[in-house]
Amino acid sequence: MGKVVCDSTAAAVSSGIPWWDSTTAPSSDLTGQISPAQVPEISWDGVPGLEDQQKRHLTRLCSKGVLWKHPEDQNRSIVFRLMYGGEVEGDGNCLFTAARKAMGIDATARDLRVRTVKRFLEDLGSVDGETNTFIQSAIRNMYSPDLKSGWGIHVVQEVKLLAKKQERQALDSAIDELLQLGMQREVAAESIYKERCLPVDDGPSWAKYMSISGSQDDEYDIINLHYTEDGLLTVDENRDGRAAAFGDDIAIECLATEFKREIYVVQAHGSDGMVDEENCVFFLPHRPRSETCEHPIFLFMKGTGWCGAGADHYEPLTAHCSTPVSHEKVAFVL
Repeated sequence: MGKVVCDSTAAAVSSGIPWWDSTTAPSSDLTGQISPAQVPEISWDGVPGLEDQQKRHLTRLCSKGVLWKHPEDQNRSIVFRLMYGGEVEGDGNCLFTAARKAMGIDATARDLRVRTVKRFLEDLGSVDGETNTFIQSAIRNMYSPDLKSGWGIHVVQEVKLLAKKQERQALDSAIDELLQLGMQREVAAESIYKERCLPVDDGPSWAKYMSISGSQDDEYDIINLHYTEDGLLTVDENRDGRAAAFGDDIAIECLATEFKREIYVVQAHGSDGMVDEENCVFFLPHRPRSETCEHPIFLFMKGTGWCGAGADHYEPLTAHCSTPVSHEKVAFVL
């Protein structure tokens, strides 16, 4: 599994990729099943929504490549040229759609979401107490934040709740009862949803949340309560049940563990990103909790200012393996 194209053979690897030292040429075993016509060749200049400084730096990642070393054996290294893998729909499933395309595997985004949640639950049951506490705290901070703090960083904070699809009519009736008593719609909805819906504040509730793909087959609908420092701002009731759970850092780490591959999110910031031009591209690593058996997966995120709100959009990158060169000649060393 995995989509890697070698310059000399223009072919992709369909299973494991052989390792080589940085002083040797790529192995001829890199012959796979994907022909050049099947691998999109998309210039960074043609990618929509990018500023000139982003295009310049991303083009260097393609022309010069990035050097990756196996985390368990630093003598094993590969140079990858990173190319844009195409747009994916911004429907909340983008992490899983982008990962599927980046790996070149025959699986749906929903399949990867299911595997991610299963991996999370299996691993959660085996971690020590300290790690478990850390995971629970991270989930609460992302989805059930303490609204008494955090306002120095965020203007708006969001609380996520899960409403069972089969209970939506009963929830609506309860809200209507409060409306008849003279309560405002937003306040009534907040009151009922907080009282009767499931908060996303621990491992089991995260698993239920991350299972939501925006399908009518989902067990739950996502309810979003938005707050400013002054109080409730809006309530997103997700009336049609189409909202999906955006993949977060926990989900990416679970994907990395499931496939035993590092996942690098390549984040490119524009002029609103509060970074200088030389540092506008970041590589955010997500490593498997087990051994690393294959080459990494690369995903792309267009930065629109520094935002960590958990609603980032991911797109696939195609990693082409190149003839190894010295550290000084590559664009970036991972």
